[in-house]
Amino acid sequence: MTGPREEIVRTAAGMLLQGRRLDTGTLAAELGISRATLFRRAGNRDAILGDALAHLGARTLARIQREHDERPAGAEPRGRLRCLSVSEEFRFALGTAPALQRLLDEEPAMAIRVLTDPEGLVHPRMVEAYASLFQRDVDEHAFAPLMPVPLLALAVVRLGESFLYSDVLAARTPDLKTATTVMDALVTSVLRFDQR
Repeated sequence: MTGPREEIVRTAAGMLLQGRRLDTGTLAAELGISRATLFRRAGNRDAILGDALAHLGARTLARIQREHDERPAGAEPRGRLRCLSVSEEFRFALGTAPALQRLLDEEPAMAIRVLTDPEGLVHPRMVEAYASLFQRDVDEHAFAPLMPVPLLALAVVRLGESFLYSDVLAARTPDLKTATTVMDALVTSVLRFDQR
């Protein structure tokens, strides 16, 4: 059983996936509550949008990890870390997600603010998710990272944002192939076997 906030987030996420603009009046009406109640339970539009985007991102990342782990042994290119494959697939999923692209096209300033704010609801959750992703490889391979895993996660998420949203941030077409090259080089240079 989910609480009212979870229902709000799921409904808002559904609106985004349907290609609808997230309007708090429409959302409140669909939930059968007033706008004041919606605000009390979930905050303003930015907060609801951030929660919905974070929910969709977490769901997508979980699916990608599950599918990756269900592949037969040897399906992965030899020597490639799990975290690199999963993060590459996740970037591609985000870079080709119609709902995210529509949001960036229609409301670029608001979208960037909600997606990249270090005090917001999306960015910190992505950093936490990446830290968990990297930590699993660190633990499984007995790596001795050259920097704390949370700091590596922060760097990778920030770099990923610069590639994913480059059309909005720098009027440049997103280049996910180059993003993979840069991210793989960064992560493999930081994660290493303990030489002691």
